[in-house]
Amino acid sequence: MVEREVVDAVIVGAGPAGISAAITLARAGKEVVVLERGDFPGSKNMYGGAIYAQPVSEIFPEFWKSAPVERNNVEHKYALLGDKDGTVISYRNGAHAEEGHYNSFTAIRAKWDRWCAEQAEAEGAFIVPETLVESLIIEEGRVVGVKTEQEEFYAKVTIVADGVNSLLAKQAWDYPEIEPQNVALGIKEVISLPPEKIQDRFNVDDKTGVIYTILGGPMQGMVGLGYVYTNIDSIVVGLGITLEDLAHSKTKPYELLNELKKHPVIEPLVEGGELLEYSAHLIPEGGYKAMPPLYKDGVMIAGDAAMLVNNVHWEGTNLAMMSGKFAAETAIQAIDKDDSSANMLSLYQKKLDESFIMKDLKTYKDVMGVLEANSKAFLGFYPQKINEFMNQFTSVDSIPKKKKYTQFIGDVIKQRSFALVTDGLKLANLAGGVLLR
Repeated sequence: MVEREVVDAVIVGAGPAGISAAITLARAGKEVVVLERGDFPGSKNMYGGAIYAQPVSEIFPEFWKSAPVERNNVEHKYALLGDKDGTVISYRNGAHAEEGHYNSFTAIRAKWDRWCAEQAEAEGAFIVPETLVESLIIEEGRVVGVKTEQEEFYAKVTIVADGVNSLLAKQAWDYPEIEPQNVALGIKEVISLPPEKIQDRFNVDDKTGVIYTILGGPMQGMVGLGYVYTNIDSIVVGLGITLEDLAHSKTKPYELLNELKKHPVIEPLVEGGELLEYSAHLIPEGGYKAMPPLYKDGVMIAGDAAMLVNNVHWEGTNLAMMSGKFAAETAIQAIDKDDSSANMLSLYQKKLDESFIMKDLKTYKDVMGVLEANSKAFLGFYPQKINEFMNQFTSVDSIPKKKKYTQFIGDVIKQRSFALVTDGLKLANLAGGVLLR
């Protein structure tokens, strides 16, 4: 009988969760193999968002000195869009442009993930690209490795970080298909613009950037958000809508994105740009209530595969990175004690529970349910009314202000009637749950 080779850890997926786990294990002197189905880490990523500096610095100290950062974000704008108008609220903090005080930054994942992988390789991790993992290897109920198209990799601990709708998670836990309301389709365009135009339109310098979070517009009444992010010489425009709402609306995703780009608030930001890339990707939206089991004998699951996305704040990458770090720390202890039982790996769950990750997910666990049940009101009617009020408040038309305001309030009451009371109670209950939880 040929003795099989067993490494300390095998990781499926070289995204933020997988690479964070790999570098943590490698720094501890463990033999770790990362299997990535893309041509290189980051090659298949669809991404158009912000990465938060503090979690990154825990894994890559002083990353800003060599990492491919596009722009450090100094301003966050919240745009509440009507059909042809919009109310924009902005927060700007110049300190976020200073080294050591960065809050978030934009990055191009094909560059960022590759840089992260290079750091892991420098620490001793072995990354195998262009490798599709077909299944887990399970012996007597314990995961002992993975099977690819070409060979089998055996490990003391396996970490699954293969992204949303993880096939391996389904195999390990016999987990059902993700419900349509618990996953969104994200679509984006990367639009080329000269750096000087970006700086002029967004009122930034050559190193700083702006985030837009967008509600309403073509997405009125649907559970979805849009966004704009600034890179060095391009901007990213996109949106995410739950599959359930897309199915009900019978609207094609690219049609919604085209409408968003034509909106009077957004069009001046993208005008004259050249389309560089169009892509789509599934985003886990179920949050705390839709998470699968996170560990069992021999295996842990991290990142998007574990539904670790804060959909209120659009946080995914930082949760993935920290979950990968926690999984690796647990794996290190399991390897050192020669114990990869579920009881031992439950330390991973404890680490998550004690961190901001699970605390935040618990805080917002009811938000999506409330929005889904009341999307027409909270994501359609009320945003539209806010814009109507702002239009009246900023207009002069020889009609007395008191008369306009009285009529506006009367129209709202007439249109929502007794639902105003129940809407208020739902929001109060939701706010109370967020503040007290």
